[in-house]
Amino acid sequence: MLRGDLASEAPTSALSDAARLRSVGRLRLGPGGDAAFDRIAGIVERLVDVPVAVVTVLGADRQHLPGQVGLPEPIASGREMPLTHSFSRHIVESGAAIAVPDVRDDPRMRDNRVVQELGAIAFAGVPLTDSDGLVLGTLAVMDREPRVWTRSEIVLLDELGEVCSSELRLRIAREIAEEARRAAESAHGQLTLLGELTDTLSTTMDIDEALHRLGGMVAGRIADWCLIALADQSGVVRHVWAAHRDPARDAAAQRLAEESRAAGLDARSLIKAVRHGSLAHHADRLGFACHLVVPITSPGTYGVLGTVLLVNGPGRPAFTDAERGTAAEVGRRAGMAVDNSRVYGRQRHVAEVLQHSMLPTLPHVDGVDLHGRYLPAQDGASVGGDWYDAFAQPDGSLMLAVGDVSGHDIEAAATMGQVRNLVRGDAYGREDEPGPLLAQLDRALHGLQVPAAATAVLARLRRDHDDYLLSFANAGHPPPVLLRPDGEVEIWWESPEPLLGLFPRAERTTHHRRVPAGSTLLLYTDGLVEHPAHLIDHGISRACAVLRGNAGLPPDDLCTRLLDSAPRRADDIALLVVGLH
Repeated sequence: MLRGDLASEAPTSALSDAARLRSVGRLRLGPGGDAAFDRIAGIVERLVDVPVAVVTVLGADRQHLPGQVGLPEPIASGREMPLTHSFSRHIVESGAAIAVPDVRDDPRMRDNRVVQELGAIAFAGVPLTDSDGLVLGTLAVMDREPRVWTRSEIVLLDELGEVCSSELRLRIAREIAEEARRAAESAHGQLTLLGELTDTLSTTMDIDEALHRLGGMVAGRIADWCLIALADQSGVVRHVWAAHRDPARDAAAQRLAEESRAAGLDARSLIKAVRHGSLAHHADRLGFACHLVVPITSPGTYGVLGTVLLVNGPGRPAFTDAERGTAAEVGRRAGMAVDNSRVYGRQRHVAEVLQHSMLPTLPHVDGVDLHGRYLPAQDGASVGGDWYDAFAQPDGSLMLAVGDVSGHDIEAAATMGQVRNLVRGDAYGREDEPGPLLAQLDRALHGLQVPAAATAVLARLRRDHDDYLLSFANAGHPPPVLLRPDGEVEIWWESPEPLLGLFPRAERTTHHRRVPAGSTLLLYTDGLVEHPAHLIDHGISRACAVLRGNAGLPPDDLCTRLLDSAPRRADDIALLVVGLH
């Protein structure tokens, strides 16, 4: 068990820097671990082949361990160590990576209690930084015997350290946003509404949903009821939502919204129709004594995008100056949400066109039924780096590929296109096995400086009498799954090999299978099987159950069942179903 007097060493100026400690505090680290950082530590432990890998964050007097592999109890559960036991403090103090073959020869580290109590002899680590470049902690490895750390190992630590730093920065940004939200809620009631409104509108990019949320928050907080109208570029109102503070009048509010939408008027004419014209009878049913009209304005062009009509019924006082000011701010924030939604819509359209333009036309091959599907994520930028591919070789074999380039944006989709084209260009017309082909792809990514970190499965399929011969290589990707004619399902787990693009690998392994006719092969990306609350094994088992329960379906229908079985998608999905006759 670790021993140590926390007061025995005063923190250095770097460790006690107030701005750095604010960032550490915003991470809200507790005594437990973190699944995301544990996964990164696990990757480092496997790829660098070390007994101990840790993700550390250093506070004023303790070293937190949100990610770890290989530490003994009680540290593995408690996830904290005193600074007296920290090698990583030297990285925080210097701001640079450290690689020590034998800490017993290093005057900074040789007297550290970790040497005796954990048997730590060799140490290497890279700094993890916040958005201001302040070093918060490290991604580090330890060995229990002297070791000369190679350049490729340090490069790998640095690459994965950037992943850790990005996650830390994201969490700090979320906490800063949460702090701003809490500050808004502590202000006057109307300011509280504006804070809530900003948070609510920022979580959706759907215009109708944004108007629905806006109406639900405004009705009863500023006015008895409201009518929100949004016009298209021609000035005609296309989106309308109405809400009343009294749920019993909600149906009447929705009838007003429906008729307002059908009227085909511009925003100004619509408000007149509600006040004095053809729609006034609906307003009378909802109660109309005093009203306030505020524009929905674009923060970029300051143009008017629509209108918010706020109405109080009989017995309610006129709108105060404070309520008028709040209403004007509601219009501005609604305009920001509308602008964001429209920009998102344009970006989504461009991204989807780009993504689908890169998806291949699958070849027609005798005896083989090929079906591929791509489904964008339900959240975020809607497309990413997932792809599938299949193409026939001159020797009659068929190449199959599924891969995933990191990222979820247009840039990831564009990088995916480069990677897919490199796969095609390098493999076509060659008889090499998939392992050497992936090794060559890795070299090409580095030699051509393609900024990609990708997982992939590349396979070659050949007919052999009544059966098929399939060879494949796997670069850090979920395993292929085979549904046999007898209804049994095989998961082709193999020893993991690193992702493409991290650092060139001289050799990659080719695996071989004999597959009977009547089988169905499934290649897929992790969006089909991953879920934040479950291990990937659970998702693969779910996909296997779908295959087993729908063995008689054509491959195209099987694709649909597989996609329907996936949880709500935080990631895009690409899959390739191969029916062998």
